[in-house]
Amino acid sequence: MQKQAIFQSKLLPYALVAPQLAIVLIFFYWPALQAVIQSFLLQDAFGLSTSFVWFDNYIELFRDPAYFESILRTFFFSFAIAVSSLSVALLLAVMADKPLRGSTLYRTLLIWPYAVAPPVVGVLWIFMLHPSLGVISRYLRAAGIDWNPLLDGDQAASLIILAAAWKQISYNFLFFLAGLQAIPKSVLEAAAIDGARPMRRFWTVTFPLLSPTIFFLLVVNIVYAFFDTFGIIDTMTRGGPGKSTETLVYKVYSDGLLGGNLGSSAAQSVILMIMVIVLTGIQFRFVERKVTY
Repeated sequence: MQKQAIFQSKLLPYALVAPQLAIVLIFFYWPALQAVIQSFLLQDAFGLSTSFVWFDNYIELFRDPAYFESILRTFFFSFAIAVSSLSVALLLAVMADKPLRGSTLYRTLLIWPYAVAPPVVGVLWIFMLHPSLGVISRYLRAAGIDWNPLLDGDQAASLIILAAAWKQISYNFLFFLAGLQAIPKSVLEAAAIDGARPMRRFWTVTFPLLSPTIFFLLVVNIVYAFFDTFGIIDTMTRGGPGKSTETLVYKVYSDGLLGGNLGSSAAQSVILMIMVIVLTGIQFRFVERKVTY
C-alpha cells in the first residue's frame, strides 16, 4: 500500500516547488536562453552596435582548427580525470571500509579535500609543483627530471589532470564508501564460503553491486571535468603554455571576456551545453544497460 501526501490547499504544492523552480529559471534557463540569442549576434569591439548574423558564429567556429583541438583536449582531460579519480577513490573506499582502528578519522580526512574550492586547489598544487618555488619540484630536479610545466605543455596538462582528479577523489570516495556499506555482508560471506578469494569476490560480487554508484559518479565526473575545472586551469596555467591546457570551458572565457568576441563565446557555450547533454544521454542509453540495480 503506497502512502500519498494530502495537502489541505491545492496551491500549497505549487508554493513549495516555486522557490526551486524560480532558482532554476533565473540561474539556468534564462542565462542559457541569453547565450542562444547572443550566439546569433555580432557586436563591435566597444559593444555599441549589434547585428544579426544567423549561423556565422557557428560556421566560423567549425572552420577554426584550434576549436577542434580544444574539443579533443577537453575529451582527453575528461577521460583522464574521470578514470583516475574514480580508480583512486574506489581503492581508498575499499581500504577504508575494512574494520581498522581509527577508520572514522581516516574517512574524515579523506573527505576534507572536497571542501576546497577549485581555484584554491590550483594555488596549492602550484605551490608544490612550481618549477622554481615548488617543494616537490626540488625533489624532481634532484632525481634528474626536467620539470617545468610553465614551458612544457605535456607537463602542464599532467599537472591539471592531477590537481583536478585530487579535488574530485573525496566526492567519489564518499559515494563509494556508502555503496560498499550498503552491500549485504551475507552476500560476501556466501561468496567466501564458496571458496572465492578476496580479489575474485570484489570483481564478481562487490563491483557489480556498485555499478549504480559507478554509473552515477561517471556522469558527475564527466560534467565536473567539462565545467568545474575552469578555476583550476585559470589559477594554474591560464590555458597555456601555447594553449596546451585550454579546454572548451576556458576557451569560452578567453574568447568572450578576454578577447571581446561575445558572439563566438556564446556559440561555444551553446555547443558545449549540447555536447554535455548528448554525452549524458549516450551514457544513459548504453552504459546504463550494464548497470545492475
